Amino acid sequence: MKDQRKSEIRVGITVLLGIIVFLWILGWAKNFSLTPTDNSVTVKFDNISGLEIGDAVTVNGLRKGFVEDIIIKNRGVVVTLKVDNKVLLKEDATFAVTMLDLMGGKKVEIDPGSSENELDYNQVHTGVFQADIPLVLSMLGSFQQDFSSTISDIKITLTSLNNYLTDKKLNEDIKSTMSNLSEVTQKLNVLIDENRTSLKQLTTNAAQLTEEAKTFLESNKEKMNTSLEDLQSLLKNSNNLITKLNKFTDELETKQNNLGKIIYDENFYNDLSQSLKQLNELTKMIIEQLKDDGIKIDANIF
Repeated sequence: MKDQRKSEIRVGITVLLGIIVFLWILGWAKNFSLTPTDNSVTVKFDNISGLEIGDAVTVNGLRKGFVEDIIIKNRGVVVTLKVDNKVLLKEDATFAVTMLDLMGGKKVEIDPGSSENELDYNQVHTGVFQADIPLVLSMLGSFQQDFSSTISDIKITLTSLNNYLTDKKLNEDIKSTMSNLSEVTQKLNVLIDENRTSLKQLTTNAAQLTEEAKTFLESNKEKMNTSLEDLQSLLKNSNNLITKLNKFTDELETKQNNLGKIIYDENFYNDLSQSLKQLNELTKMIIEQLKDDGIKIDANIF
């Protein structure tokens, strides 16, 4: 009887231990805990590319949480993360959906940040999606046509360049040009060698001329300043003279002086024209009388 009871107690203890181990494994697999040991962080992503509830949340590569919930909202995806409360997240922390392994699994990688202020867990934070292998392959597929076209263009270009470089006439022209260039360079070197003394003398003369010009300017500085002052005075006097001439011309045009009155007086002009006309007639008359019998004077004197 005692042995049977012992067996029942052993079976009960074994079953209880099995239930505890099962619950512990289930809690570990489902990230379930009887006590609150994590914080909830809400992050909005434009694209999560296959992220699912229960996927890992890592901090600097170390698993410290899991994805609790995923909701589509306003052209984006709002993801609720459960993060171990022992992890200190700062306000400049970053969140990114990255590739977990080559099989296409996803996780949320958190950089805890380095700010002095702690992360506000009541705010909705913004995360980013980092391109993975499937996305890169998709992008390569979209670029395939452009890449093929580019390769075709490069092939055409290389073919044209090859034909251009293998042209015999072009090669001969290049060789001739290089030969002429070499000959010109040799002649130039010879010319420089032959005129080295003349070039040196020319440089010396230029330096001497510069020094003499400097000496001349320094020795005649005062005279040149005086000449400049005289020139300025002459220009000033010329300006005054031009001003007076302009004033005289204006007075002539506006008849403010006697000469203007005479020049621009129409009566004076008419009288002068009439007098010249009469003088012309009188001169003709005297010349005709001189040609005939002399000057005849018929005057009545009272």
